[in-house]
Amino acid sequence: MQKILLYYCFTPLADPEAIRLWQRALCEQHHLLGRILISKHGLNGTVGGDLDDLKAYVKATKSYAPFKKIAFKWSEGGRDNFPKLSVKVRDEIVTFGASSELQVDEHGVVGGGTHLKPHQVHELVEQYGDDVVFFDGRNAYEAAVGRFKGAVVPETRTTRDFLQDLAGDKYAAIKDKKVVTYCTGGVRCEVLSSLMKNRGFTDVYQLDGGIVKYGEAYKDDGLWEGSLYVFDGRMSRKFSGKAKDIGTCIHCGGPTSNYENCANVSCNNLVLNCDACKTQNTTCSEVCATIVLC
Repeated sequence: MQKILLYYCFTPLADPEAIRLWQRALCEQHHLLGRILISKHGLNGTVGGDLDDLKAYVKATKSYAPFKKIAFKWSEGGRDNFPKLSVKVRDEIVTFGASSELQVDEHGVVGGGTHLKPHQVHELVEQYGDDVVFFDGRNAYEAAVGRFKGAVVPETRTTRDFLQDLAGDKYAAIKDKKVVTYCTGGVRCEVLSSLMKNRGFTDVYQLDGGIVKYGEAYKDDGLWEGSLYVFDGRMSRKFSGKAKDIGTCIHCGGPTSNYENCANVSCNNLVLNCDACKTQNTTCSEVCATIVLC
């Protein structure tokens, strides 16, 4: 049996390169593939492999005191969902372009939002109703196939776009509301919630464990709708057979959650292309189609 692990830990690391060498050796020892990013702020990873190998990896990683409290999330999938093993040191484990602004200590991100378990999110909504605003901490193309109902979806293509998006008075109307940030597994909201508080948002929360944990708790019977976009060979996953396709096919306008890369390799744009259309339309535009046909 194989699985995929998602995990992160914000903690000061004095020697990220030493952690990189150790983590790579550990993954190779247990035949894991995936992607791990390490910085002075901590660790962020997604790896797949055999269940017993993953359990051994978790045990070894937690043996290092700063990583002892990592909350590992298990997901369907396996080693074949990743093309290779990549373990790198970067300025940030989530690339907001805010390395100098972000502060972490042994307890995690300093000045981040209040963590809420999935049931606590429901309690907040029941108590405050429209005064609660969901704020998507992912990129716009991820939100196109799945999001919390009524959520604010920033116009971002990459995580770096958030700093510019948060600048000015664009979100002035919600800065004094109860803002619940959410993302795939929680790591982006650790940073985003602190950036928002630094920019005048007064009451910021973050969904603990992200959409992954919420989906485990409520599947498609709660406040979430659609599919969850994931950064591996699966592209997206649904929490139950009740999941709706809320994305729109670029060709026919029909509902879909299927993403495809444009067949024009010089474009390679990621677009929603339904099962019916993708057999005949493999590009994102007529211009790209002409290039491919030539």
